Amino acid sequence: MATMQDYSNKVTPTWCPGCGHFSILRAIQVAASKLEIPIDKFASITGIGCSGRLSGYLNGYSFHGIHGRSLPIAQGIKMANKDLVVIAAGGDGDGFAIGTSHTLHAIRRNLNMTYIVLNNQIYGLTKGHTSPLSDTGFETKSTPFGSMDNPLKPGITALAAGATYLAQGFSGFQDQLIDIIVKGIEHDGFSIINIFSPCVTFNKVNTYQWYRENIKNIDEDSTYDSSNYQAAMNKLIETDGLCSGIIYQKNEPSFLDKLQGKEAKPLTDLNLKISKDEFENLLNKFK
Repeated sequence: MATMQDYSNKVTPTWCPGCGHFSILRAIQVAASKLEIPIDKFASITGIGCSGRLSGYLNGYSFHGIHGRSLPIAQGIKMANKDLVVIAAGGDGDGFAIGTSHTLHAIRRNLNMTYIVLNNQIYGLTKGHTSPLSDTGFETKSTPFGSMDNPLKPGITALAAGATYLAQGFSGFQDQLIDIIVKGIEHDGFSIINIFSPCVTFNKVNTYQWYRENIKNIDEDSTYDSSNYQAAMNKLIETDGLCSGIIYQKNEPSFLDKLQGKEAKPLTDLNLKISKDEFENLLNKFK
């Protein structure tokens, strides 16, 4: 039986003590062990920032990409080998600043993979300045009089883009975090999981205590229906995006199922070589 230790490569994380990312790393490892994902079928891809180190601590295939580009890399990997369990991860700047267009189009494409946003509402690696998810008025070294920008709402943005699985978690709610990651990986389609992860060094506003006082736990509402799109949007609006749990999920054929069919073999298992004559015939068509 798999354990979370099986999904650790024994590299010691360099995050600040108390960083919420530790909890997310552990939740991914526990979720993978619960699903007993074979190590040679497990792939993690990250971008730049504190969150970018995540792939460097997981046992399996890993790729540390460039800023905002974890999703195109991860989608390419999944397209080449549909048998892999692919997890992409990035921070709020990675996914909703430089990588915004990739995030939106990955959501609407609905490729069968999981995207985890490590959301600390600040750029931590570059010593603390506002991200697209920082609240209006947020004071940093680069905004000493407070941010004048309105923050993006990742949940509402994802729903509007056509998400088939949207969940939100909090580093302080470990059991719920594991559950939504397990169900996100199991979901046959694109899963986006926005996780509120306190930055203990540079964000002194959105702390563990602040989240505990402000987050609404959907699991405590027995009447909530996560299959109801309008209810999901209403919940995000009424909580100002500060809610945790599975917010929305629907069944829809994934991109690869529509493109190749469920019985199709992975591209990595196919003989894609062509003869010299076939290659030259292809070139001749462009003359």
